[in-house]
Amino acid sequence: MPGTVLLLAASPVGRGRLVDAASVLPVLAAVPPAVLSGTDTATVVELADPLEPQAVLTRLRAVAATPGPLTVFVTGQLALDRRQHLPHLALARTTAATVRYTALPWQWIREEFRLRSPGSTTLFLDLHADADSWGWLRTHALDSGRNNTVFGRIAPPPSRRTVAAPAYMKTIATILRSGWRPPVEQLHQQAFTRLGPEAYGDLVLTVSGGPGARVPGGPVGVGRSPQAAAVPPYRPEAYGGVAPSVPPVPVFAPRVPGAQVPGGPVGAGPVGADRSPQAVTAPPRPQDPHVQVTAAVQAGRHQEADALAAAHEQAAARAHGPASEQALHWSEVRADLAMFARDPARSCRIWLTVAETRLTAGQAPDSPGVERAVDRAHHQWGQVRDKSRAQELGTLLAQLRTRVPGRRPGALENVRKQLRELQATPF
Repeated sequence: MPGTVLLLAASPVGRGRLVDAASVLPVLAAVPPAVLSGTDTATVVELADPLEPQAVLTRLRAVAATPGPLTVFVTGQLALDRRQHLPHLALARTTAATVRYTALPWQWIREEFRLRSPGSTTLFLDLHADADSWGWLRTHALDSGRNNTVFGRIAPPPSRRTVAAPAYMKTIATILRSGWRPPVEQLHQQAFTRLGPEAYGDLVLTVSGGPGARVPGGPVGVGRSPQAAAVPPYRPEAYGGVAPSVPPVPVFAPRVPGAQVPGGPVGAGPVGADRSPQAVTAPPRPQDPHVQVTAAVQAGRHQEADALAAAHEQAAARAHGPASEQALHWSEVRADLAMFARDPARSCRIWLTVAETRLTAGQAPDSPGVERAVDRAHHQWGQVRDKSRAQELGTLLAQLRTRVPGRRPGALENVRKQLRELQATPF
């Protein structure tokens, strides 16, 4: 049966651009349609830097209605709308203030492919997250539909005034230009093998669609066995009860005959001064502390955000112990906050500390939490520009890499090579 291919590359025009998404289209267009689709013949639909969400939706509906296999290549950047805090694919006219109106809601992609037969749709994603989206991904999964097969990566925000390249998708295209398409799982693995150390710390997406398919749990780094990010919903009690409370909400008891409230029965007669429903104070509802931290980051108050996270980290350590998941969660939050504040050295140091704490607590070197921490430290170390700090942190990272080599080959040798280059370069 003939297949269909959708090539979608989108990113904002101007200062908000994080990735040059459209640069991958000439490379993908050079691949024969049948190879892109994995079928004998295929139709290719291309969307380069579209302007309007509705125009993209029209194309999504058109390709979703095709009966044969559908392969979708999406390259671009994720943004959150300020009202509902939902992920969107930023389009050409998208700005931070207009995400809700000018970007494509990610749920549209999920919904349009929802009725397709399980296993007939494959998505390859190469996405860069802005700071808000990257924080959102710590506690949410990017849901692309449980019946769809999804491979790809979500990269953290690039350095300031840097426009990243869609390296994963370009590597996919380069492999396919050979004229042979390996099985999609193998294609994905080959791409990550070629990416190199720049991809350490990316969120790796691997979801096999079909009957009974589900999104595996846990945020992941490149070095571990790829899974899709899916963290359980926030529960205040999980963080040691340190969530700030909101003012009590007065609620009134229902008018049920004989019902007792502090002032006596309600509904036994006309409501008057001595038989009025009494205001009952509801128990305080905990507020997600991440909301305050996110607000501080969005306002550029990075020191305040770190202080808030540090307070929750200390409270969780007192309540559950410094090696508890509750305390380590806030340590990891602080590592990401340092990255948002453009302080890769501090972020690297925190990730190294998290890894050491997990190892000291008895976690295995190949456990997901340990590998994730070392991979993120490796990624942040590559962003450190101060040579003395890079050499200091690199030495610590090399020691960790001897115990935690990760799932990607060559990680330890990469650290040692860069350390040799640092030592050979005069300060």
